[in-house]
Amino acid sequence: MTALPPLPQIIIQPMVRRALEEDFGVGGDLTSNLLVPASARAKLYFKARGSGVISGMEAARLTFELVDPDVDFTVHKGDGSPVRKGTVIATIEGPVRSMLMAERVALNFLGRMSGIATLTAKYVKAVQPHNVRIAATRKTTPGLRALEKRAVLNGGGHTHRGSLSDAIMVKDNHVALAGGIENAVKAIMAGADHMTKVSIEVDTVAQFKKVLKHRPDVILLDNMSLDDLRTCVALNAKARGGKVTLEASGGVNLRTVTDIAATGVDVISIGALTHSVMNFDIGLDA
Repeated sequence: MTALPPLPQIIIQPMVRRALEEDFGVGGDLTSNLLVPASARAKLYFKARGSGVISGMEAARLTFELVDPDVDFTVHKGDGSPVRKGTVIATIEGPVRSMLMAERVALNFLGRMSGIATLTAKYVKAVQPHNVRIAATRKTTPGLRALEKRAVLNGGGHTHRGSLSDAIMVKDNHVALAGGIENAVKAIMAGADHMTKVSIEVDTVAQFKKVLKHRPDVILLDNMSLDDLRTCVALNAKARGGKVTLEASGGVNLRTVTDIAATGVDVISIGALTHSVMNFDIGLDA
């Protein structure tokens, strides 16, 4: 999968701090403080309990560092690494109380982000015969977008917009409030900064024809049938002025994504990569 440099700590640390504050409450780990001697030390192993792709490792490492810098965290399978059941992905060694305090938060980050990376990799594999990108959306967990978008990259996907200010995307509500798609497109194309990409959402072939003549950077084909997608691809190929990037979205799952890719679209965006992902099971064992 895709190996990337870690996100800057200034981005990750607030997420980890909030998670630790939530888990510690007002008294910290009451159980470990009563059962584990303060002097106890041990070595523990993070193990994959299934096959998938790892992500969230930097957040997990930072979790232990913030709880206790004396915990030694060693990565064996970093972000983007494919793993099988039983693979040791990291080891920690140090004060037992500290490791148990940080355990759940670290596993939450690793499990969720690895789940996103693993699901993304399945979609990427499903469309491999076709020249198409799998992209995430802004349907992310509030406060965790940077990590979840990074997990999509670790799975071989692309991130789409990171925020509202990254690009212009005219959707159905914008069109309705602007008084129609022609009004919306004209206003956006006239006012958009030359450095900002413009994407216009359509849900019919008739709308597509109206938008195509304005040559935005991207046209998003929302919930279209396979026949309509193929029609739009053909119209785009014949249009003057160069090809517009076509993005398909809506109704995408692992059963439908290969057929959608075969229509010839350039990008398939999938909200489920981040909003409906299953946790990837990782255990911390002695």
